[in-house]
Amino acid sequence: MNKIVTKSTSMNIRFDEDTRRELQIFADGLGIPATTLVSASIKQMLRVGEVRFTANLEPTPYLENIMREVDADIAVEKNLSPAFTSADDFFGDLDKNA
Repeated sequence: MNKIVTKSTSMNIRFDEDTRRELQIFADGLGIPATTLVSASIKQMLRVGEVRFTANLEPTPYLENIMREVDADIAVEKNLSPAFTSADDFFGDLDKNA
């Protein structure tokens, strides 16, 4: 049986200490070394030819408060505009209520 030999090389990537620590914790949570995680991410990027950045879409406390206020307004039908069938109707309502 033939043995496949893969050469590897090193690359230095600079992170601030907080980012390095967060990466290590994240990788540990996945049960893999951080270098494996970074290497797999780079290979995926090269394979598909794109980079994807995603973020958790968690609202801030400020936004959560606004959302609660809106939900309360909707429940009592307060601060709601009527439905419009055209832009002219919309702008007419704006002019009427300005």
